[in-house]
Amino acid sequence: MKMKAQSKMETKPFTGKRIVVRTPHSVDDVLNRLRSVMGSTTVPDILSLAKAQPSQAEFARQTEERFVGESGFMLFHVIDHSGWLPIYGIKRRAVRWILGNPLLAITMIRHDITAGLFAPVELLVTDNPGDGGSTITYLLPSSLMVIEENKPLLDAALDLDKKLADLVAHGAGSD
Repeated sequence: MKMKAQSKMETKPFTGKRIVVRTPHSVDDVLNRLRSVMGSTTVPDILSLAKAQPSQAEFARQTEERFVGESGFMLFHVIDHSGWLPIYGIKRRAVRWILGNPLLAITMIRHDITAGLFAPVELLVTDNPGDGGSTITYLLPSSLMVIEENKPLLDAALDLDKKLADLVAHGAGSD
């Protein structure tokens, strides 16, 4: 008689850090500044490239050449909450971007596969009511990815933290 395997659920608490950057620039200005230093692609485009089974070096070369912007990031997807929020009386801009780079992601995922839960990263750009400025909000990648002792993962995640902070500073006009 064959025994069924039992599922086991484990809870691992951790504390994430939310970064909030306020800027006098409008949402459109921030998004345009961010877009000016980013590449753009879709996950299916990346998978299509991988499906050809290139070497690691060839995958990296083509990814850099075809998709990555000068910031080291590419935009994967935009979710503009502004289109539906007014139905509920919220008349504010709120644009969520999913961005990343598989060449950055692998620096972390190779040390802990669960780092893939937080790669790619996300930004939310919202308008500030009344002052014409905007706010960029994101979660600090290292605070999400590194929940146990893992120095190689921590080093790679801290590098991503810096790259993302540099991109946000550029978007905010603080660079």
